[in-house]
Amino acid sequence: MIINSDALVKNTLSIVHITDLHILATPESRLLGVDTRSSFAEVLRLALATFKAIDLVLLTGDLAQDPVADSYFCILHTLEALQIPCLCLPGNHDDVAVMSSVLNSAWVSCKPALHLPNWQLICLNSQVIGSEKGHLADAELIYLERCLNESVEKNVLIAVHHHVLPTESVWLDTMIIDNYPRFWSLITHYPQVKLVVNGHIHQEMDVEYEGIRVLATPSACFQFKPKSAHFGLDDKPPGFRFIELTAQGLFSTRVVRLPYALEGVEMTTKGY
Repeated sequence: MIINSDALVKNTLSIVHITDLHILATPESRLLGVDTRSSFAEVLRLALATFKAIDLVLLTGDLAQDPVADSYFCILHTLEALQIPCLCLPGNHDDVAVMSSVLNSAWVSCKPALHLPNWQLICLNSQVIGSEKGHLADAELIYLERCLNESVEKNVLIAVHHHVLPTESVWLDTMIIDNYPRFWSLITHYPQVKLVVNGHIHQEMDVEYEGIRVLATPSACFQFKPKSAHFGLDDKPPGFRFIELTAQGLFSTRVVRLPYALEGVEMTTKGY
């Protein structure tokens, strides 16, 4: 996967952040009443219609709800049609081996890092096999530290699936990266780290912590109700986040949602 040369010489890098697709193995399947293949395609169409120059699509986990080859081939074919570089990392619902095998083409990659002239994008795996909670294994933190030490002159964006700060939703925060204080203790020693982006929480989040911006993005399918004690769905539509990075280490961002709510969402469900 190679970023277009035009993106390397211009002053900005434009990223579309999409997360929590929950793609199912067959077209007729539904998750909580949602056709996740369709909602993903609609979010991509909106991104392309809203921003004419997109340099990278960043997908941060739970790409599949059914973590089998058919789900990932659906994602691959959808992304390859964009002819835009796409960088993917796993969530708790993904099968890392199958995902990495299928999402591996000239346009789509599961590379753990992307090195650009002024920025380094580092993708971490917070998956705990057999669990919904997040954790950064020693190997992930060692890799992160090595990347930060090797590129001290570059600005850094860190991407991960699970959240690295509490959300004020009690049930969601049982799944936070359980060693997130260790993560913060590490990255706060590196002033080149500008922002952290994550998925998993199916809602928007934009806070600053220890001088680093932390951004979460709405799901590409159904949304979770913010600041809730128990599982609950929100009626907000799916969306994506647009991030524009500058060569000087600055960035701007905004969330864009579909102009209509999804039909058929099972709002009274107690989980999935």
